[in-house]
Amino acid sequence: MSNKTDNKPEEKKSGGLAEDVLRQAGKSDEEAGSMGKIDRAEDELEATLDPKFRTENSPIHQAIWNRRTPISLFSVPNSATAGTSSAQVAIENSIRVVKGHLAAGTLFDSKGKVSDQVLSDLSATGYFGMLVDKKYGGQGASITDFMNLVTRMAAEGEATTAGLNSIHECIGAVDPVVGYGSDEQKARFLPKLASGERLSAFALTEPGAGSDLTAVKTTADPDGEDFVVNGEKLFISNVAPGRTIGLVAMIPILNKEGKPKIGKDGAIERRHAVLIVDLPDAENETFKLVNYDIHAVKHIYNRGIIFNNFRVPAANLLVPPVGDGLTIAYHGLNRGRVALCANGAGVMRTLLASMIPWAQYRKTYGQPIKMRNLVRRRVARVASLIVGADALRDWGSHLLDEGYRGELECVIAKIYASDALIETTRLALRTHGGRSFLGGHIVGDNLHDFFAPSIYEGENEMLAMAFFKSIVKQYGTKYMGPMLAKSAQLGIDLNQSPAKVTLQMMTRLDKTFKMRKEILPVIGRALSIETRFSDKQKVSGLDKNLQAHVDFALAQFVANGKDLYRTMLTHGLKLQDEQELMVDVLSMPIQQAVTMLVTALHAHAKGDEATKLAADVLCMDLRAQISGKAVKTDAKQYRRYIRNSSKLADLVVEGKFHQLDGAVETAILRQYGADGRTITG
Repeated sequence: MSNKTDNKPEEKKSGGLAEDVLRQAGKSDEEAGSMGKIDRAEDELEATLDPKFRTENSPIHQAIWNRRTPISLFSVPNSATAGTSSAQVAIENSIRVVKGHLAAGTLFDSKGKVSDQVLSDLSATGYFGMLVDKKYGGQGASITDFMNLVTRMAAEGEATTAGLNSIHECIGAVDPVVGYGSDEQKARFLPKLASGERLSAFALTEPGAGSDLTAVKTTADPDGEDFVVNGEKLFISNVAPGRTIGLVAMIPILNKEGKPKIGKDGAIERRHAVLIVDLPDAENETFKLVNYDIHAVKHIYNRGIIFNNFRVPAANLLVPPVGDGLTIAYHGLNRGRVALCANGAGVMRTLLASMIPWAQYRKTYGQPIKMRNLVRRRVARVASLIVGADALRDWGSHLLDEGYRGELECVIAKIYASDALIETTRLALRTHGGRSFLGGHIVGDNLHDFFAPSIYEGENEMLAMAFFKSIVKQYGTKYMGPMLAKSAQLGIDLNQSPAKVTLQMMTRLDKTFKMRKEILPVIGRALSIETRFSDKQKVSGLDKNLQAHVDFALAQFVANGKDLYRTMLTHGLKLQDEQELMVDVLSMPIQQAVTMLVTALHAHAKGDEATKLAADVLCMDLRAQISGKAVKTDAKQYRRYIRNSSKLADLVVEGKFHQLDGAVETAILRQYGADGRTITG
């Protein structure tokens, strides 16, 4: 192979925290080893970041574990969402292209896929190079610009077309090359990716490897100046002949002599790697596509790939500064998760926009259903869900633009928006009734697409569990482990009140004094969590209702930190088996409190009445979910909820909820006359 540094021998590594904990908890070597690989990949990605942008210094981590929540990090400066002029031109032109094809009925080809002509027309606008630097022919747009384009394209154009580009630029070949390509690789691949000459996909999933990335079986073995690839990929969106993929494969670990290392079982030891692969223009004996029927995202290709001694130049291997192919794979996932939130925010707009004319047209007992309380509540609820998605999209994008890894924040955006889209779909279905299932109806035609985001980029409950593990990992490593060890030496039980812990320390003064440099910092950290008080911070000019939500969220972070600390003490190593506890009791309340805070600050920045009402309605619903008490149990709160929901519904129907500006209008199917007979098809 020409590049002797692209497959360095792997250094001996310790198991790491996750692997050690799992082994101590009695898990098998296979499970512990697999989780250890994932954990190390996370650490290696973190190591590439400036310390201030790592997970332990992220807004959410600080809110839970620090004495005071850095509230300024939960808002987005207006300048960050202003948009750059060159990118804005490309955004407007690309939306205009899709609108034109929609009007002409030419967006999809005879197979129901986004047509080649549409892709060509979008390429000419610069649509596929938004996140590529201008020196390589791209737009050099910010992530914030890009995510707003995704929302607008989904709302004003067509959601699959928006998703196609988010695959291409966030999890396809663009992000890996931009983030990890050498100067030569960037010069070779990025101009064609930016121009749309070669669209891209990311080939990771296999028949036996989904969320468990360590189960990848596809191999790439060095042979002269090439790698020879063998294996099968499945559920690869956006793949077609003549496109470019980021391929995750297992390559040999080399020993000091440059030869493959052989494990105790006699097999070659391997590590994850990412190869950038230009697929042939047609299938051949080494490259085959597997077609199957799939309901979701039906307007783009989703196929399997079979490689049989398929040759890829060794020069196409991406070499991260630390880590391996898993490090590269994780990098693009956060952008992909924010993109799912952005797309969901756009799709929810189209669903709400479809509900309004129907609610005005449809009459029951002589009155349009827009007058009915249930329908008005649905309209207000969807409007509130849209504002929450917008807030999380802008916040997550801004943090990524600033340089944060954004792991915790992007997970929240993805989980929230995909769940909100499912709820919006249900509310739209109830409002449209049986017409929802007619061919040509926005709900019936796209039902699978509206549910799919809850699975893509990580199934929601699995992500919620990963969120929990990420938020406790640093505290567990730096404080909890040493704390438990030192307290055990002193015979102190930390699973009790701070006063009793202090009393026990006083009764062991001799030992405590001798170990003061070791014990006081770690036990002091524990006591700081238990004695943390509610964090009240006033935001200048904030509406009193929104300020109340900010106060609640800040108080919730204090409670969350205490709950996490006590749970870790109580369950110890057994906690990793308590999946429902991790998801429902510990992870989701944090996510809901974060959404409250971010949405309240977002609405304050926007300043218009409809957005502030929507934020208030959403935050009241989130507060009820966190507390376990329905809004209606508080008479005063319930009256405000009903009043503000009704007022918000009126503003939406009157066209004063400007988030719907430009959203695609859908026709009312099977319209009827005064005699009850159908007058349109």
